[in-house]
Amino acid sequence: MVDLSGVIRPGDGIMWGQACAEAQTLVEAVVEQRASFSGARVFTGMSFSGILKPEHADHLRLSSYCGTGTNRALAEASVLDIYPAPYSQLGALIRDGHIKTDVVLLQVAPPNSRGEYSLGLGVEFLAPGIKTARAVIAEVNDRVPWTHTEPLLSRQDFSFMVKSSRAPVYMPTRVGEVENAIARHVAELIPDGAVLECGIGNLPTAILGLLGNRRSLRFHSGVVPDGVADLAQRGIIEDEIHGGGLMGTQFLFDWASNNALLRLHSSDYTHSASVLSALARFVAINSAVEVDLVGQVNGEVAKGIYVGAVGGALDFVRAANRSPGGVSIIALPAVAGTESRIVARLSGPVSIPATEAGVVATEYGLADLRGASVGERCRRMIAVAAPAHREALEGQARTLGLLR
Repeated sequence: MVDLSGVIRPGDGIMWGQACAEAQTLVEAVVEQRASFSGARVFTGMSFSGILKPEHADHLRLSSYCGTGTNRALAEASVLDIYPAPYSQLGALIRDGHIKTDVVLLQVAPPNSRGEYSLGLGVEFLAPGIKTARAVIAEVNDRVPWTHTEPLLSRQDFSFMVKSSRAPVYMPTRVGEVENAIARHVAELIPDGAVLECGIGNLPTAILGLLGNRRSLRFHSGVVPDGVADLAQRGIIEDEIHGGGLMGTQFLFDWASNNALLRLHSSDYTHSASVLSALARFVAINSAVEVDLVGQVNGEVAKGIYVGAVGGALDFVRAANRSPGGVSIIALPAVAGTESRIVARLSGPVSIPATEAGVVATEYGLADLRGASVGERCRRMIAVAAPAHREALEGQARTLGLLR
C-alpha cells in the first residue's frame, strides 16, 4: 500500500497530471487517505479517470482550470473551484503561489539507459509545479512510453517512488456525420505548410483525418492527439511536433515511444506569446459551447454549469490572427440537441472577444468574420446556423439592433 501521510501534510497544495498523464495509483491513494491530510487543496486539469468524486470534498478542497470530462460532476456538485485563466498564465499562477503547490504527483516512464525519467504522457503545468513543490512523488508505470519531455528527471528528484503496471487513461474518439461535415469545411482553410493547433475530441479527429493530401504540415499545440501520429507516420507532418501532452489511445502512445520527432513541453512554452509569434501559417482550431452573432465565444459554461475552460484557446486564437497566412477557426455543431449553438446573446462568459473573431465553422458552412461589419457578421453567422433556427436568430438580431 502507498502511504502518503509522511509526505503530504494537512493544508498542502497537491497537483497531478491531467487526462492520460494522471498518476492513477497515486490519485487513488490520495482519495483513500484524504482524512490524514484534511484541508489539502487539490489542483487538477481535465480528468477522464473518474477517480475524484464529489464526496471526496469532505476533506479535500478541489480546484481546476476546467470543468472538462469527469470534472463536470464536481462542478455540478459545486465542489470545484475554477481558475478562469488563460493556459499561458498557469505557470505564473503556480510560481506566485496563487495555485498552491507543495506536492506534485507524477506518472513517469521507466528510466532510459542514462537513468533519465521521462514524464511520458504530459508535461504542461507540471513543469512549473515540479520547480515549486516541496516534494515530488513518482508513479513509475511500465506501460507509459518514454518520450522526449522537458524536463527529464533523475532518481534524486523524487521524494519517493512507487511502481505500477496499468493502462493509462485512454481517450478514444468517435466521428459521425456531423463531425465529418464540419471537418470538410475546415479542411478548406488548411494550406500546405501550415502549422496546426487543435484540441481534443471527435472534431479534431475528423479534421486531421481529412489532411492526407497536404504536404509539409507542422504541429504546435497543447494537445497531441491520435490524428497527429497518423499524419506523421504517413510523412505529412515532417518537422518536429511540439505539444504539452499526449491525449489519445495506445496507437498514439506506441508511436510516441522514443520518437525523436516528438517534444513535450511546459505550458510556459507551448502557449508562450513569443514562441507562437514566430509561427507563420499558424492555423488554430478550437471549439466552443456557443458563439454569438458578432463572433463572441463562450467556451466555459453551459446551462449554468462550468463544463469547459478559458484554456489555451485565447492564446492560440490571438497567435493565429497575427500569424502571416494564419487563421483562427472555431468549429462546432450548429445544435446541441434541439438548441442552437449559434445564439444572439451568450448564456455564459465571453471566453474569446469579438475583436478576435476569425472563421466559425459548422456543418452548414464557414462564416468568415474577418474584416466584416456587425451586420455582415450577423448575416454570415445566421447562414451557418441550423435552418430551423435562422428566422428566430434574424428576428433577435433586429431586436438587438445588430441588423437593420
